[in-house]
Amino acid sequence: MAIFKQKFVWIGAVAVLVVLVVFGAAMMGSVLGTAPKEIPVALVVQDQPVKLPNGDTLAVGEQLKEKLTANGQLPFRWTVLGSEEEARAGMDGRDYYGALVLPADLSVGVASLTGVAPKPATVKVIGNDGLNAQAATVVKQGLGQAMRMANAELSKSLLDKLGQQTQQVPLAAAKALLAPMNVQEETVHAAGARNASGNAPGMLTQIMWIGSLVAAMLLFLARGAALRAGASKWPAFAWQSVLGLALTGAASGFLVWMAGSWYGMELARAGDTWLFLWLVGAVFFLLQSALLNWIGFPAMGILVLLMFFSMPLLNMAPEFLSQTTQDWIYSWTPLRFAAAGLREVMYFGGLDAAGGPAAVLIWIGVAFLALLLAAGRKQPRAAKGGAARAEAAAQ
Repeated sequence: MAIFKQKFVWIGAVAVLVVLVVFGAAMMGSVLGTAPKEIPVALVVQDQPVKLPNGDTLAVGEQLKEKLTANGQLPFRWTVLGSEEEARAGMDGRDYYGALVLPADLSVGVASLTGVAPKPATVKVIGNDGLNAQAATVVKQGLGQAMRMANAELSKSLLDKLGQQTQQVPLAAAKALLAPMNVQEETVHAAGARNASGNAPGMLTQIMWIGSLVAAMLLFLARGAALRAGASKWPAFAWQSVLGLALTGAASGFLVWMAGSWYGMELARAGDTWLFLWLVGAVFFLLQSALLNWIGFPAMGILVLLMFFSMPLLNMAPEFLSQTTQDWIYSWTPLRFAAAGLREVMYFGGLDAAGGPAAVLIWIGVAFLALLLAAGRKQPRAAKGGAARAEAAAQ
């Protein structure tokens, strides 16, 4: 029982508890219990009301608009537009996760169902998968369910009215009355084949972060060894940066090639994806190397925690996250800007579409490059001691 008197037993128990709390918060706290809310969706109402034989006016589009916008159970923030072109332009501009298009002949089509030549109108449900596959799926499922309920209500109403007029219903009309509106589902900015259901940008970002971290750690050790061998301090730090940028360029190219050749990932813009992924890897390397050079190996704990806190958020739309998670993690983590930029490159038109995230990453890279080079002027003792201990352990 002497083992229980050893302080490391109790230190170990506390350490395990701390690790569980910290990594539990990183992996579960930010995502468990999340729910979609205020998802931006475009509602296009082109429907033209029609006069019925009894003198009443049928305006199905307006009725649907009122019901949908008043439905508090749908987690959508509606923007009512006048044309399908506006909605598609908004989805191209990453403003909406989807759209519902009510055509101009909607009321005419519903009114025709009681005649001998019914012509049901077609309602379009459009999902913007490239912006976020999870959010687009919620939009398509929610709008599809809403249209099924609307169809059921219209069917019942029309059958009740028709039953008051006649006991005989033409076969064509009877079939059409079961579905007064045709619902056509469409996807824009679709992810290619084997793109992890649209989550490939987040996956590539995570892999690049880990690869860059390995490169940063090894070049940090190499730079320390070079200094102990008599190399000049400033050139050693400069070459650490140059080699890191070259290594991340090669690594990002290999990652894109591996994803396509080994695993069949469809990349419509493989060249653009490589260039942006190179930028991502370079920024990650500079950030990691600057922290390692100023803090030493304790910086690895910070970098690992940053990775684990960021990973669960990369493939989630911000509308799914709590306000606390948005403010304290999602708003600033570099991994988020990397994944967002890759999404723009891969699904929205290449490098030209990724200007915003690219600008943020470039500023981050420049800032940490300056910090990395500044470490050549004055290196903290923690970094020297960490490098020496690691080199001694390696020998």
